[in-house]
Amino acid sequence: MSEETKDQKADEKKEPKKLAEEEPVVKSCSAAGIKYDLETGRLPIFDNEGEIDGLIFYHYYKRTDVKGDRPLIVSFNGGPGSPSLWLHLGALGPKRVKMQPHGDMPPPPFDLVDNPANWLEFADLVFIDPVGTGFSRAKDEKTAQKFWGLKGDIEATGEFIRLFLTRKQRWTSPLYLAGESYGTTRASGVSGYLAERGIVFNGIILVSSIINFQTARFVKGNDLPYALFLPTYTATGHFHGKVSGDLQDRLAESRKFALCEYWLAMAQGSNLPEKERAKIRKKLSQLTGLTERYLDQCDLRPVIHDFTKELLRDERRSVGRLDSRFRGLDDTTQGAFQRAEHDPSMSLLMGPYVALYCQYCRAEAGYETDLEYHVFRGITKPWDWGSAGEGHPDVSDALRKAMSRNPYMGVFVASGYYDLATPFFATEYTLSHLGIDPVLHDNIEVAEYEAGHMMYINEECLSQLRDDVAAFVKKRSRQEPRSV
Repeated sequence: MSEETKDQKADEKKEPKKLAEEEPVVKSCSAAGIKYDLETGRLPIFDNEGEIDGLIFYHYYKRTDVKGDRPLIVSFNGGPGSPSLWLHLGALGPKRVKMQPHGDMPPPPFDLVDNPANWLEFADLVFIDPVGTGFSRAKDEKTAQKFWGLKGDIEATGEFIRLFLTRKQRWTSPLYLAGESYGTTRASGVSGYLAERGIVFNGIILVSSIINFQTARFVKGNDLPYALFLPTYTATGHFHGKVSGDLQDRLAESRKFALCEYWLAMAQGSNLPEKERAKIRKKLSQLTGLTERYLDQCDLRPVIHDFTKELLRDERRSVGRLDSRFRGLDDTTQGAFQRAEHDPSMSLLMGPYVALYCQYCRAEAGYETDLEYHVFRGITKPWDWGSAGEGHPDVSDALRKAMSRNPYMGVFVASGYYDLATPFFATEYTLSHLGIDPVLHDNIEVAEYEAGHMMYINEECLSQLRDDVAAFVKKRSRQEPRSV
């Protein structure tokens, strides 16, 4: 083989592969007393030259037993790096993973059952997996990197929505976004991005929100998370018997203490008098269940990953980050100061959800592929936070702009008391600092549940969430004209 031929073959290998559009699979189905069409496929994202840069995987549920232009909810999870299986098979879809009533993992093999609290009752549903998650793929790794960042992710999601509305002729439907965790970052950013392009929403649904990352990043010089995580530490300590009294009373006390005495104490740094320090330390111990000795060692600032191990250290257990109601088992041979080995509240979900989704997608949705369904494994480069990467990413202003441009857009916010990933008090703080005009304050509705990050794994909270969102969608889909 000549050198020229070798070079030609090497160049061919370097050429990015071309992606082609796929015909979606459509199945007529019924579940929970509802008849619907389920469409599964991958929608293209084009570059400026009309070539396909990526294919975004989706499930589209459209009811067939009712008439009229129904609301449409576009849903995704977070991570970044997570596909939409959690909201899909946990809360919104007509099928759900059967867990124990409070959300704990049942023994395998696992079961997929009808979901009596599904959202298909009041809206058609679209579940999308961003590039690098689920079965969504870019044409090559270099191209994928433009999707793997705050800006590119928002733009790709916005383009998917535009193309979907066009191809499915849903431009006149009442339109909603539903995001969970980083999905709330995405939803807030997309709402502002699309508002500038003529696509406005009746409402967005934020489940376990993270909009301003300053509220959750434990970095030197940023004391805000210590105050905003405190009420969740209180709830967690109360659940595990380390904090006494009525839960709501203690949460009210913790909220007040967090942004008053505790905040002022942290602001003083090493200038805090010892007598005042002792007073703060004692109160913190009462509100968290942590020992005063430990609180003194961490300078009154318990970091979340230390808290999950420290609270039940004397019982040789850790608590979950996504849901601090759950206890974890760790390696008993490690030293006395190691952090939790894993998040038990994530570990108990992975097996049931991944196994049942993979079975459901091929056997019931009819989508056949040998690709791996990526759950937190498909994004192989660090997420690009843009200019915010060196500080604290914040899409709260995008949300404010969307509300200002469209005063009919409502925001429904769902939080769990036992969520140590996106604490409810941090969400309350962010919402109170949006800077929106007072006339828009009533557009925001907040609901809090006695569960964790994925509050819907608790059967009682699952029904409460469905009822709350159904009322929100009904209200926002039938509005009277207003002036501002």
